[in-house]
Amino acid sequence: MLDDFVAWLATTPGSIALHESLYMYAIVETTHVVAITLFVGTIAMIDLRVLGLALTRVPVSQVLRRLLPWSVLGFVILIVTGALLFYAIPERTFHSIWFRAKMLLLVLAGLNAWRFHRAYGVSPGPWDMGPAPVRARLSALASLALWIGVIFFGRFIAYNWFDCDKPQPAFISAAASCRSFTP
Repeated sequence: MLDDFVAWLATTPGSIALHESLYMYAIVETTHVVAITLFVGTIAMIDLRVLGLALTRVPVSQVLRRLLPWSVLGFVILIVTGALLFYAIPERTFHSIWFRAKMLLLVLAGLNAWRFHRAYGVSPGPWDMGPAPVRARLSALASLALWIGVIFFGRFIAYNWFDCDKPQPAFISAAASCRSFTP
């Protein structure tokens, strides 16, 4: 069902225009990379503060209050530009094992952030200036690892090593939901 949807999406005038545009795709992709810098840079600063490795003289609540709006802005831009990048090449992207790995890590990173903010909000209370509890530090460490993974797999989406139009091992074809390939 999703396969039929992305096949249809690839035939829409907007998708074709964006994919074939001389400049627009590159502008969207560049904006996506700049937004990654903004989003992951601010998230990394928050995580490093929670880990006690940076900004140790600044209360965690102040770091959160100052950086979270920038993180949210970066994330909104990432979502919009990421959706446009998918829209430009929906079939190839949908069947990319790198895209699927990125989406899995993105969901895990989102759950990790939700759990952290549910537990601590923007006011960590007793550990605002001191060392964070072990669970908060583990969450910060997981955040750094997950966002590095999202960037890593996102970057690999551009490469065609495992595209469905190439002969692949059965497990790659299954992971990418490739239709049967006939050389």
